Amino acid sequence: MSLLDSLLGMAGQNIDVAGIAEKFGLDPDVAAQAVAALGIAHAQPGDTVETAAGQTGIDTGTLSQIAGELGGSEGLGQLNQAMQNHPQAAGLMSMLGGGEDGDNAGGGGLLGLAKGFFGSE
Repeated sequence: MSLLDSLLGMAGQNIDVAGIAEKFGLDPDVAAQAVAALGIAHAQPGDTVETAAGQTGIDTGTLSQIAGELGGSEGLGQLNQAMQNHPQAAGLMSMLGGGEDGDNAGGGGLLGLAKGFFGSE
């Protein structure tokens, strides 16, 4: 179980990251990165899917389908809120979100940091 799975469970979100990975033919770590990126990007300015794609390198078509699987804008809003309301998730979001202006000035971008959290290299 990934850190994101644990955090989502504690935050009351029943998101089956492994099921999403299987449905879309993704590695479970990539699916977890996609879910985290979409949840984080939902609160940022601009298009959620394009923002998440820019941060992860995952194509917009796949991310758009995953966003639909998560309940669209309403589901992503709930995911973002759950991540913000849980102290461990808030720390994860802060680390993945980068600089205060959202430009990832803090280092390495979402994909590189998420790989560290989810055990990928």
